[in-house]
Amino acid sequence: QVQVAESGGGLAQAGESLRLSCTASGLTLADYAMGWFRQAPGKEREGISCISWSGGSIYYADSVEGRFTISRDNAKNTLYLQMNSLKPEDTAMYYCVAGDAWYGGSWCGLESDYKYWGQGTQVTVSS
Repeated sequence: QVQVAESGGGLAQAGESLRLSCTASGLTLADYAMGWFRQAPGKEREGISCISWSGGSIYYADSVEGRFTISRDNAKNTLYLQMNSLKPEDTAMYYCVAGDAWYGGSWCGLESDYKYWGQGTQVTVSS
């Protein structure tokens, strides 16, 4: 049975940092492109950062470019999202995803491109 699990969410004040991690059981993450989607209250879910199988190609949404860093350690079967300079508008549920599609780093693609999803971890940023 495949399980994908995020950790590292929580409460932060504006300007602070958090690091999200994503691990999987029953799944070799190195076989998949991966990414982070988020859904803020009252908004649609969006792909904010994605990374290719080897980590050589990366996409960031404009809203997080320059503040967030995605990385992966395939040996540890783990995906990370380092979030710096957090803003209240970063408040959302963050989801780790894994899938076969890759758009060359131009965007993360559709939710339907990702077969595996974690349950999400809540990030709340206060002003």
